Amino acid sequence: MIESKKYPITTKGPLPGILVIDDEPLIRETLAEFLSQEGFKVICASSGEEGLKLAGSNRFEICLCDLQLPGMDGICFLQELQRISPEVFVVMITAYATVENAVEAFKKGAQDYLIKPVILAELSEKIKRLLEQKRLALENQWLRKELNRITPETKIIGKSLVMRQTIELACKVAPTRSTVLLTGESGTGKELLARVIHEQANSPTLNSKESQGRFLAVNCAAIPNDLLENQLFGHKKGAFTGADRDQVGVFMHAGKGTVFLDEIAELPLATQAKLLRAIELKEILPVGANEPVTVEARILAATNKDLKVEVDAGRFREDLFYRLNIVSITLPPLRKRLEDIPELVEFLLDKHAKSMGKRFTGVSHETMQILLANPWKGNVRELENILQRAVILSDGPLVAPSDLPPGFTPTTGEFILADGLDEAVKRFEKQHIEIVLSQFPDKREAAKKLKIALSSLYRRMTELGITT
Repeated sequence: MIESKKYPITTKGPLPGILVIDDEPLIRETLAEFLSQEGFKVICASSGEEGLKLAGSNRFEICLCDLQLPGMDGICFLQELQRISPEVFVVMITAYATVENAVEAFKKGAQDYLIKPVILAELSEKIKRLLEQKRLALENQWLRKELNRITPETKIIGKSLVMRQTIELACKVAPTRSTVLLTGESGTGKELLARVIHEQANSPTLNSKESQGRFLAVNCAAIPNDLLENQLFGHKKGAFTGADRDQVGVFMHAGKGTVFLDEIAELPLATQAKLLRAIELKEILPVGANEPVTVEARILAATNKDLKVEVDAGRFREDLFYRLNIVSITLPPLRKRLEDIPELVEFLLDKHAKSMGKRFTGVSHETMQILLANPWKGNVRELENILQRAVILSDGPLVAPSDLPPGFTPTTGEFILADGLDEAVKRFEKQHIEIVLSQFPDKREAAKKLKIALSSLYRRMTELGITT
């Protein structure tokens, strides 16, 4: 009789999951009983097809799979599993061991090999070794990400066409001293893009005498009007009560760098006139000063409003608008670049996990589908806030749908993306038929609206699981 030593499992997190696939009931039951006693969560399947369904709806660390199976054999199963769950380590089991079989299994991605009859002590040691190997692999992956962040860099995340075009335009204008107007909804990353432009201009490869200076950001809506002018242009000693010494403003302090004026539409008209002079003549007049001071800072401005509308309404100077609008870059809302969400999720999740000392490997498949279907009215800022909340409340390593804010699910009419085209079509068809049935409870009327026969409607409802 074999004495089993339980695998050390931490008290936090779920039990390590093992999927056992074998068409012989006795082998399945024996392996399941032994592994359960060792401290694992075990689920069994009698075929490769059944195993794939279980792998699609459960999380497993390791899969024990018989090489000879009815229907889909072990090698075919291994290939499909690699496609849908590449993180699962696979141990192939066979009663007919040959070098060719072993080589083929390893080529297809198996991590180890066992020969029937399975020696339970040997199985236990293999599983422990594989779990340790997997832990080290994840730790190394995490450490590589940490090392890459030792020297942080300002960058825009996104490989979609619209973002590539935006970044390309920003890189073209960066080496110049041109004023740039950044537009877009709140939360799209206007200040981040401004920093990218500044850093590109300060790149050592430009070898420019002008490529020196700070990046200073001012939120024109966050500073009271009576203090904003002093913040931007500075003041002279004695200019007002309490002004016991000269104070340089943002424009002087930035030197040859960049002044980023966020929410420029909120700038008071009187201050707009002074800003226009700073752009046109490269000089400012500090509060209480008699003589103008020359400045060299570059100006980047941003707004989520339509400045042309503000000009027409008399709230923004037309001459200043044209001076700011020499080059205009519009950042697209997140809903217009959904293909960037997976990369953004990885970046933001790593960022907040690091700041809180936690380790996250990503989000679950179901969570990603929900994120892809959200309208993102708050854009990237909203996405970041949701992921930050998930890191705070979850133990990881994956963000699950339950870690998202209450009620954070796609609303009616929004579509959750599917991996396969057939599945996507079925989901859309089901949703569309349900909407029509809600509008036309009479099935005959609904069939007419859908332009199909009544019998076809009933058939599709059965196939799609519609019970209305």
